Amino acid sequence: MEKPVRWTITASPACDIALRTYLGAQGMRKGDLSRFVEEAVMWRIFDRSVQSIKDRNADLDGPALQAAIDAEWMAVRRSSCD
Repeated sequence: MEKPVRWTITASPACDIALRTYLGAQGMRKGDLSRFVEEAVMWRIFDRSVQSIKDRNADLDGPALQAAIDAEWMAVRRSSCD
């Protein structure tokens, strides 16, 4: 496993209390704060990536979008078989 990286972040007191209250109610401990923040960041990156793809393809109709997906899928499958 890679060595963890330390972050220094700033949050509002209300956010801090809400998060620590939530973690405590879930039975989580102090060390779980880092895991929670990391998971939240990864989900946010994923969500923004998905939204960006949706926006980029908003002008495609159903069949055209499916054709684009199929073409990319086949390209990935071909490259993984090489």
